[in-house]
Amino acid sequence: MIPVTLLTGFLGSGKTTLLSRLLREPAFSKAAVLINEFGEIGLDHDLVETGDETLIALSTGCLCCRVSSSLAKTLALLEARRSAGEINFDRVVIETSGLADPVPILQALAGDRMIASSFFVDGVVTTVDVISGASTIERYAEARRQVAMADMLLVTKKDVAEGGFKDVAATLGAINQTARIMDARDWKGDLVHQAETSRGVLSASMQTLSLRLRPHRHSYNFSTVSIVSDRPLSALTLPLFLEGLAAHLGPRLLRAKGLIAIRELPEQPMAIHCVQHMVHKPIFLPSWPSAERRSRIILIGHELPERWPGLLLEALEAEVASITGPAEPTMLA
Repeated sequence: MIPVTLLTGFLGSGKTTLLSRLLREPAFSKAAVLINEFGEIGLDHDLVETGDETLIALSTGCLCCRVSSSLAKTLALLEARRSAGEINFDRVVIETSGLADPVPILQALAGDRMIASSFFVDGVVTTVDVISGASTIERYAEARRQVAMADMLLVTKKDVAEGGFKDVAATLGAINQTARIMDARDWKGDLVHQAETSRGVLSASMQTLSLRLRPHRHSYNFSTVSIVSDRPLSALTLPLFLEGLAAHLGPRLLRAKGLIAIRELPEQPMAIHCVQHMVHKPIFLPSWPSAERRSRIILIGHELPERWPGLLLEALEAEVASITGPAEPTMLA
């Protein structure tokens, strides 16, 4: 039987960063990873470093809304390839979208005969941002359910805001009294059920499998805006674009992430990350992680204007070009 660990957490809480680190740990050396993203185009799978074919992107929308078909088919394919000797893995990690409700996913893992014959639920690991986690939990039902369902709660970005750990831990403990709460940097990827069994704790996810729950509904009308550019962008454009998004969209913008082809450094893509009001310092990757070299920007929020972000980027590129010199036109989709 193959253990399945569900890695969840709200938008921008650090799931992909955590996963990238864990894949270098011995406990994850033979892990198959399924990454689910909310939106039309995938990006996180390009930001996770892995050396084989056991990383699969599930670009079917929010996994908790389409769990029965996509998850079962993907796990069946993995098991068939493992049995045929094509790939080798000893555990599965499912990274959900930041808006996913863990409950339907857990129900599918326990209720599907094919899944249950080869896989078992190891547990739910939820990441919580020490900076904005408490306010996010208060505002969004999805975040509260992710915390409530967790067997292990990992507090991320503690190095950025050292003093906030106790406050966030108190908030988490009030919602989930049984989960283990720890600094995300201290988890090396050990199986969750082994740690919890040794503590004599029945996991929150295991308790939930026998419950009859109401159909899943998102608490807000979440939407995504995807921008794809076939031409490299100027490095001067990106700060102006991010400032414009923050100023005009405000609290409606929950998450912005992108992998950008920069005109000045075409061989080194720029990765951008914004979580609510916080804009992280852009970083240049040493090389492109895949053959896809178009700039891709994904915005997630509620009631986002569909065309305005793309038009803003286009206008800023034109403005920068008028100062620095002409460049090839940016084609947005």
